[in-house]
Amino acid sequence: MLKHSLIATLLFTTLFGEQQPSIENYKSLFAQQKEEFIAYKNQQYNDFENYKKAQMQAYNEYKKELEKYWKEPKLSSKKEWVAYSKDKKTRSDVDFQNNTITIETIAKSKNEAMKKLQKTLAKVVLVDTKTAIEKDPLEEKLSHIKKPKGMVDAKVDVKPILAPVVFKQKPTRKSVIKYLKTNVNETTLKKEPSSKVENAFVYKVVVDLPKDTTYKRSKIYENEVRTNASYQQLPVALIFAIMHTESAFNPKARSYVPAYGLMQIVPKTAGVDSYYYLYKIKKRPSDLYLYNAKNNVKLGSAYLHILYYSYLKSIKNPQSRLYCTIAAYNTGAGNVAWAFTKTHNVKKAAKIINTLTPQEVYDRLLRDLKYDEPKHYLQRVDKRMGIYHKIYKG
Repeated sequence: MLKHSLIATLLFTTLFGEQQPSIENYKSLFAQQKEEFIAYKNQQYNDFENYKKAQMQAYNEYKKELEKYWKEPKLSSKKEWVAYSKDKKTRSDVDFQNNTITIETIAKSKNEAMKKLQKTLAKVVLVDTKTAIEKDPLEEKLSHIKKPKGMVDAKVDVKPILAPVVFKQKPTRKSVIKYLKTNVNETTLKKEPSSKVENAFVYKVVVDLPKDTTYKRSKIYENEVRTNASYQQLPVALIFAIMHTESAFNPKARSYVPAYGLMQIVPKTAGVDSYYYLYKIKKRPSDLYLYNAKNNVKLGSAYLHILYYSYLKSIKNPQSRLYCTIAAYNTGAGNVAWAFTKTHNVKKAAKIINTLTPQEVYDRLLRDLKYDEPKHYLQRVDKRMGIYHKIYKG
């Protein structure tokens, strides 16, 4: 920006024959442009911080509203998709890690509860990602917060969530009714007095999802994974293993960081870096942008490419570099370097890594990574890569 301004000034004075500014004038102009640029960056930073605060305020307000009815208000997390009815008295909790659906409602009679529970279970197993976001009261509240400049937004794409898991064929009215009667009945229904609503009970059913749920959920994203694996020169199994470990294929995954979506992209770091790598412009992706599966897998795969082919390119052995890439996706390349040098210098660490076998690199990471989380993360992704390699042959 500054360079272009100075060139424009030079062209103007040359073309129109005006007296060229002195060195002091150039220095003054440069200083002014620099101040303007810093002010612009500060304003952009402040806008993002205010946006985050507004989001957090909306979350807290929503949680307070839930506390009127629920002893333990729940919101979606990395591996759980939690949704409430408009009146907040009914909720569903899909646990993708443990493969269960828990439906709860606050009602004053069993008949009222049965109707609410069946209706809610039907919605959960039939809804797609786009509708799930649009009908979510919290997302509706968040949508009214003005997004700052420099943030890229998108609509959530239409993807099935549980229908391909629950039903062997396209669900019909008959098959849905049968499913509801099997899972919401006198035998499965549990109740306890509500601690929040007078003369009411909390009725609950817990539904087990099929044992092959995780595999069937992964199939939904096969096209996106294969396309991006090919484009980014990555193993198909790596992307699947990262998705499994990050979110268990929860399309509404959100962590405290915050990170969003299937591959848990952090907007201000991996989000910005990946978007710039792909589109050559610095933009911060919004939460809705990252709830879009196509965008999420594209950015997550791009970030893996950046780690493997750029940040960690000094590591010569492909397997050693892969282990470091997996750990870096969780904890950052600097923290991977720290495991070998007690500094965050990747090039310095690479010199040591290049003297070790891949197994020695793996063992060193498990022993010396600064935190336990990336150690467990590396083990899980490595193990799951073997499983997905057998399934998808890539």
